[in-house]
Amino acid sequence: MDKLTVRPMLRDELETAVEWAAREGWNPGLRDADVFWETDPEGFLAAEADGRMVGCGSMVSYDGDYGFVGFFIVEPGRRHEGIGFPHLGGALLESARKRLKPSAPVGIDGVFAAQEAYARYGFVFSHRNLRMAGIGQAATPAGYLSELSRVPFSEVEACDFRHFGFSRRRFLERWIKPAGGLALGAVSEGRLTGYGVVRPCREGYKIGPLFAETSEIADDLYRALADRASGYPVYLDTPENNPAALALAERHGLKEVFGCARMYLGEAPALPWENIYGVTTFELG
Repeated sequence: MDKLTVRPMLRDELETAVEWAAREGWNPGLRDADVFWETDPEGFLAAEADGRMVGCGSMVSYDGDYGFVGFFIVEPGRRHEGIGFPHLGGALLESARKRLKPSAPVGIDGVFAAQEAYARYGFVFSHRNLRMAGIGQAATPAGYLSELSRVPFSEVEACDFRHFGFSRRRFLERWIKPAGGLALGAVSEGRLTGYGVVRPCREGYKIGPLFAETSEIADDLYRALADRASGYPVYLDTPENNPAALALAERHGLKEVFGCARMYLGEAPALPWENIYGVTTFELG
């Protein structure tokens, strides 16, 4: 193997990374690459050997206050050569050190098999996020639900901040306008009490995020979003530390098909997990 180089990723290489993610069974959204790149084009790294990309990873910065590691993939034929650990993993942590504020936490949704490796880098387990799968069912949306485009963006941003813990304006502006999908908010007495997004993926649709102040609101949002996926596979990445989220998945016939370990380097953000029924993405948090 020629000398391994870890360098900034080129935009077209992100398409390769998405293809690798699809091959791993992660079922990326059809427009995820565009949104992810526009969120933080400096956040993506490529491991190059023999003149080609053999590994990839991301460390997306949210205004320097929070980082999230994702897309950590090494080509199957080049695994166990030290490309992922220590080279690529070390480069991602060095990126976090340079691009984040001191003491800013870093999150990751890592595959279970790599959990011990992440722990060696200082990541501490928080909980499991479980990908639950079913078939979308036709439903009549509850009357208090509104397309998110009709809700002032400042209110959407505030609701998202309460549940995500950090500002992510660049991401949010793009994420809530999913081509072929739908973004809905629950509005009660002029106040946004939850929101959710459904987007088309390589297979079926994914719902994420799904934030709601009550299980009833979460249920109404889920039904309306899953209606967009009526007759197709629908997926919800459910935090296991929210029993109400697991109950919602069970009510709608969703079954576990995949999962990741949410881990943090540094102090874990204090989030209202009881109001988080679906995380946004496994790649960007």
